[in-house]
Amino acid sequence: MNNWLLAGTKIDAVAANNDEMAIGAIMALQQAGKDPSKVIIGGVDATRDALSEMDKGTLSVTVFQDAKGQGKAVIDSALKLAKKEKFESPYVYIPFQLVNKENYKEFNP
Repeated sequence: MNNWLLAGTKIDAVAANNDEMAIGAIMALQQAGKDPSKVIIGGVDATRDALSEMDKGTLSVTVFQDAKGQGKAVIDSALKLAKKEKFESPYVYIPFQLVNKENYKEFNP
């Protein structure tokens, strides 16, 4: 990110693999004298720090991945396997939730 900014590359959006990377992009923009609220920045995990950045208006979006739901699904799947029960699908889908400025306060503990 710093190299692109130093090279003068215009950044319109950042799609980060996790919230820490998104926050790193926010910091790089700030250090370069750019306003991160003018860039669409997205992360993944809905961490406390990310929600704080969302409250400041610097992070546009994140995705909540339900760790408790994932853990429960693993246990449920293991029990099904142990009982030799059939699965309806070869995949166990745990829904994620989009977190944005309209709903981020619901995710803040």
